[in-house]
Amino acid sequence: MFAVLPSPRKVLNLIVVLIGGLLIAACQPVSLGDGGDSGPAINPNAPVAVALLVPHGSANAQEAALAKDLESAARMAVGDLQGVRIDLRVYGTAGQAGQAQQVALKAVRDGAKIIVGPLHAESANAVAVAVANKGVNILAFSNNAAIAGGNLFILGQTFDDTARRLTKYAVRQGKSRILTVHSSNLAGQLGRDAIGKAAAATGATVVGNVPYEFSQQGVVTAIPMITSSARSTNADAVFLTANTAGALPLFTQMLPENGLSPTDIQYIGLTRWDKPPQTLDLPGVQGGWFAMPDSQKSQRFESRFHAANGKYPHAIAGLAYDGIAAIGALAKRGKRDALSRNSLTQGAGFQGTGGVFRLLPNGTNQRGLAVATIRDKKLVILEGAPQGFGGAGF
Repeated sequence: MFAVLPSPRKVLNLIVVLIGGLLIAACQPVSLGDGGDSGPAINPNAPVAVALLVPHGSANAQEAALAKDLESAARMAVGDLQGVRIDLRVYGTAGQAGQAQQVALKAVRDGAKIIVGPLHAESANAVAVAVANKGVNILAFSNNAAIAGGNLFILGQTFDDTARRLTKYAVRQGKSRILTVHSSNLAGQLGRDAIGKAAAATGATVVGNVPYEFSQQGVVTAIPMITSSARSTNADAVFLTANTAGALPLFTQMLPENGLSPTDIQYIGLTRWDKPPQTLDLPGVQGGWFAMPDSQKSQRFESRFHAANGKYPHAIAGLAYDGIAAIGALAKRGKRDALSRNSLTQGAGFQGTGGVFRLLPNGTNQRGLAVATIRDKKLVILEGAPQGFGGAGF
């Protein structure tokens, strides 16, 4: 039997770390009227001033360590750029929205043309509001689509993007009748909604939604309801929002014990099932589908980071690299409007630490994700991550 589930706050943090972003309670996106082509002009012949907002000074030891990794990744990106100069200026937010807002205003006064960060959705929203009338865009580390829009873009892999990739793949494999199983907290509800939107966009049908209280007893109570609902609706796939640090191990143990095994119905996961590595040994996850970044590119970044810093990076450190790399690629073109909304959302996208990605006009993003499974306790890629936009998965 598995251990009692961690507290909801602890697991919510773990959930978002594993999918590559930080999801905090939804805030209202910043509105800039018609969302025109905003962004300060740059001098193509001078270094581009970029503000990096990270939680230096946070009382949370994990956040403070993450701040160092984000800065290290950003500096690595600056060093990799060729034909363009970035004047990277680092500001500590202490992980607090108020301080993030204050340092963002200082960064703009100091001449920053764009802001990369901050970490939390609440802080990103506060920063976007503060600098909205300055014409400065923000590339935040959040994956919370609820805050995106106006001058605020999010870099983290979103539930919407993951769900769309997986449901599109599922439909092609003949799995189109989806039963969603989600926790009744914020993360679960957002995951449920993402799966619903993805199904509507890809030709799948959500035949039912089974919520569960975020506790071990909540999972136990939900098991017979899931089994009954799957049978009564003729579902051919069960889409779980749970992650490996929370309810997933318990679900994948108990569902087969109650007559709903991976051989009877396709398991699909909104989060990665290959981390931590010991998850690969669980019988219930064998054959399940989930999405992940381009593994070769991710491993290359992690190896280079380790060589430079003597440690492997935090799971979302690559977002800082991605933000700087995108800015550098745009600035290299030598245009004064390189950091405008139209430039940031150019359709070709950018090459990042986990593969190709692009920023969308609504402030969210789209990433080239692979579809993976676990077979005989080993990670297997079923469909590789697209190398550009317009191919598989897009």
